[in-house]
Amino acid sequence: MIGLLVTAVLVAGLSFAPKIFGGGGDSYTLGTVNSQQLPLQAAAPEVGFEWRAFPDEAAAERAVLAGDVDAVLVNGAKVLTDGEIDAQLGVLMQSVNREFKLGAAGVAIPPLQMESVGADTRYEAARGAIATVLVLILFMLILGQVVMVAMGVVEEKGSRIVEILLASVRPWQLLGGKIVGLGILGLINLVTILVVGLGAAFASGLAADFPPGIPGLVAGVVLWFVLGYAFFATLAAASASLVSRQEEVNSVLTPLTMIIMATYFVAFYASNEPTGTLATVASYIPPFSSMIMPVRMAATEVPMWQVGLSMAAMLAAVVAVLAFGAKVYERAVLRTGARLKLGEVLRTRA
Repeated sequence: MIGLLVTAVLVAGLSFAPKIFGGGGDSYTLGTVNSQQLPLQAAAPEVGFEWRAFPDEAAAERAVLAGDVDAVLVNGAKVLTDGEIDAQLGVLMQSVNREFKLGAAGVAIPPLQMESVGADTRYEAARGAIATVLVLILFMLILGQVVMVAMGVVEEKGSRIVEILLASVRPWQLLGGKIVGLGILGLINLVTILVVGLGAAFASGLAADFPPGIPGLVAGVVLWFVLGYAFFATLAAASASLVSRQEEVNSVLTPLTMIIMATYFVAFYASNEPTGTLATVASYIPPFSSMIMPVRMAATEVPMWQVGLSMAAMLAAVVAVLAFGAKVYERAVLRTGARLKLGEVLRTRA
């Protein structure tokens, strides 16, 4: 509970960090083509404005695409931007332009025409940040819950309490109860973190930069967590049933931990290159897909057929692992003493 509370506070803090550490105010670099500079500084004295003049619209477009200027006012009627204009800057330019021209002409003034000369990159930074946070959350929760499952199996086996439990329930029931119970705990942690994070994002205003479809993304993250947890937790329980002492848990979980770490590193790469070949291919391969596909969904637009195909493959992998893990657990959990070899257990009749 303390760990969850600390994590929730940290996630909430991340939502307010841009506002707290954002510095002393915004600043914009603007350009003009055959236009007068708008008196934006008088309307927003706390914001910094730098103006540059361009000889023609083509030069202005090149500067916008290169990122040298945030926007360019062309012929006093059109504003060039790369993607959707910053909300604050757009409101300022529209209102100041109207007042400026109305005072001079005394007639109705049409609004400035906003024209993007590049791809709409408004959500690019937000998508990257969301994907990075998701990588960390999924990695920590999956690894933490998997270790808890393994430690629980060894504790019951080492204390011989499993012998009492199996007098009343079947091995697969005991294994399923442990996986489901700790899985629900992991879901509570995940949902709490997501709710706190989204709530803080809306409270801080950070949610204004979020891409559309956040509810669907949240639902997808929860579903992918369930699939990834079921896969890794089953293998963790099966691996832990091979040993009888807590000191041996780390060594027997090493191969599984390496797979989780590899999944994490590829998912982290995918948060920066979601359309790259490695990220795309790995998002179809279980168990990598359990962490990589939701990260890709957060970082970029992924066709639904790709998501469906990846999820179908992961479901098939989970079913196969459940059958395998239940067999190993049933044959090994009552055998105490020295560490068992997997091949020996598989050759043993239940």
